[in-house]
Amino acid sequence: MFLQRTQKFSLSIPESLAESLEEEIIVGRIKSEERLTEEMVAERYGVSRSPVREALRLLERDGLVIREARRGIWVAPLSQKDFDEVYTCRTPLEGLAARQAALSRDDVLKKELRAVQRELEEAQTNGDVRSFFTADVRGSLMIYKLADNRTLRRLLQSLEKQMLRYRFHAYEQNVDMIKLSLEDTTRIFDAILACNGDAAQSLTENLIHQIWQNMRDEVGRSFGN
Repeated sequence: MFLQRTQKFSLSIPESLAESLEEEIIVGRIKSEERLTEEMVAERYGVSRSPVREALRLLERDGLVIREARRGIWVAPLSQKDFDEVYTCRTPLEGLAARQAALSRDDVLKKELRAVQRELEEAQTNGDVRSFFTADVRGSLMIYKLADNRTLRRLLQSLEKQMLRYRFHAYEQNVDMIKLSLEDTTRIFDAILACNGDAAQSLTENLIHQIWQNMRDEVGRSFGN
């Protein structure tokens, strides 16, 4: 799973099912506004309806599905307006995380960013969007860990799932976004390793703003305004 917050062996059936559904929603195999029923999910994954019910509650908690009385459950919609709202909040929060990561004294974890950079380079060379996205998300999680700010992490988590849906869409729809992300992510990692908080924050905010502005029209065409 992209977020890799739990070990697979420790997950309950509802948690494991929720993570599988989460991944399918993030990469678009389950579409924006697609209706979900307990029966459909149970049949698709070969489980009973009881864990499905709990899994859907977990997805509702994380903002990936919406439930309304007499209307049922469906995947949370994507739109240009929502995209703007998410990225308006994401830009300063990610910048602050990068700044605080640069100030961290955890040199071991910082050096692991170089391994992520190599994975990003290999994925770009191979044209592997899924691997690039997975490595990119792992790099972000390492930066959050380096920042060591529980309040900041909680704020980012509130945006995380919806944010990842747009992030994957950007990489999948526009290969230039991958090139831009790799070049600027390398500079961000350099700044973090150099303990340059100002540069890490500025570069991060600039990268996210560029992706935001470059993808707005595409998001509007794909999902509406």
